[in-house]
Amino acid sequence: MSSFIGDYGCKVDEKGRVLFPAAFKKQIASASPDRFVVKKDIFESCLVLFPIEEWERQNTLIRKNTNPYNKEHNKFLREFYRGTAEVTLDSNSRLLLPKRLLDLVGAERDLILAGMDGKIEIWAKDKYEGVRTGEDDFAQLAEKIMGSTIIRDE
Repeated sequence: MSSFIGDYGCKVDEKGRVLFPAAFKKQIASASPDRFVVKKDIFESCLVLFPIEEWERQNTLIRKNTNPYNKEHNKFLREFYRGTAEVTLDSNSRLLLPKRLLDLVGAERDLILAGMDGKIEIWAKDKYEGVRTGEDDFAQLAEKIMGSTIIRDE
């Protein structure tokens, strides 16, 4: 599984192409390093880019936890997959991002691609800078989530 770290400023060209950061390309642990799925994030006004293997892992989790014959589950599935697109790196390491998805998150020219473990978030630069959590708030959140977790080297 790929693990992406770092955040990188990128520009969208007039055709909707973005140069994929070389650092991310080196971090891809995939049999298909040029295939991705992009979709709108569930919680934030950004896009999420999944390497194809991570996308398949997400689909496995979804299949295990949903029943398409349950009305509520079916509604979730419809919204989860809405606007999803497969994208590939071209020979110049560029991704062609669908304009409809860029418009959905207000991304025009300047983007931030931010590594989030097995996925990459794609943000309009101004929005990414606006979602920063203060140091004290982050420390409290870290304590709440990780404070009771015992971490051991095994």
